[in-house]
Amino acid sequence: MTMRHDGRQNDELRPVTIERGWSAQAEGSALISFGGTRVLCTASFTNGVPRWLAGQGRGWVTAEYAMLPRATNERSQRESVKGKIGGRTHEISRLIGRALRAVVDTKALGENTLVVDCDVLQADGGTRTASITGAYVALSDAIEWGRERGFIGKKATPLTDSVAAISVGIIGGTPMLDLPYEEDSRAETDMNIVMTGSGSFVEVQGTAEGAPFDKAELDRLLELGAKGCADLTALQRAALAGQA
Repeated sequence: MTMRHDGRQNDELRPVTIERGWSAQAEGSALISFGGTRVLCTASFTNGVPRWLAGQGRGWVTAEYAMLPRATNERSQRESVKGKIGGRTHEISRLIGRALRAVVDTKALGENTLVVDCDVLQADGGTRTASITGAYVALSDAIEWGRERGFIGKKATPLTDSVAAISVGIIGGTPMLDLPYEEDSRAETDMNIVMTGSGSFVEVQGTAEGAPFDKAELDRLLELGAKGCADLTALQRAALAGQA
């Protein structure tokens, strides 16, 4: 198996850490690191739902994504200053929201709203996958916060599963897991895979940036993604159990 520039095997994650409860103010939070990528995920719990959901006995989960001006090598202007949210920001926000809602029973959640903010402090590839993985931990803690205060029934189980995400790609004809920017920027194929803890796919986003990929390569990328998500699921469980 080919070694990479950072010494990892092709099926190996970058060092991943999850600092649960990083923010003292939020109902749930996690600072997650995928190598040099660091994202602060905060979950805010509100008793009540948007007007369009009122009276239906269901809750709502959504997400917002943003990148700090100096998360990359050069400063980018804040989108709030520009007065317009970029298409990439919208797309990633929607992706995170879809991923979280895939593992939430909104009936069991009751008429409560959870908003998860994912703010990229430092970007080195995989910001959307790190956001989803950390957002689940923050969401889980915020749900428990609501349960402890009686907003969610003691026996209700709003979370039906866990969710995590990882990037995969093909570089020089070789499929690889968890690409940092140096690899992602020259990948012939780039793919993001979102999976539940039980091993089902939530979303697969794949694009041939250079040479098209065949079914055998796709199968290998899916295998790598499944392994990466399983490894992340174990880290999420350890963090929520207070072991990380």
